[in-house]
Amino acid sequence: MSDALVFAIVFIAFVVLRIVAATIFFLCLLPDGDRCPNCDTPTLRIQSRGWNLLMPWFRTSWCYACNWEGLLRNGALSPQPETQEQTRHDVKT
Repeated sequence: MSDALVFAIVFIAFVVLRIVAATIFFLCLLPDGDRCPNCDTPTLRIQSRGWNLLMPWFRTSWCYACNWEGLLRNGALSPQPETQEQTRHDVKT
């Protein structure tokens, strides 16, 4: 094989490996669940035609406390706070 072909193959392999490593690194940075990465408040799930079509395994979210919008990995959801009706019902029984 010529030197130019070997260089091209090695160069393309390094570019592909760099893209794979960056993808894995940024995947690990995305938090699990529904908590905002900025303020740790539960976020609301929103529909985004672009992101939900391209990457359906991620959760597009919006934080109403700090206005953050982005992708989260699917995970455990935050427990719902108890309402007054639930506490009244628990006291009656």
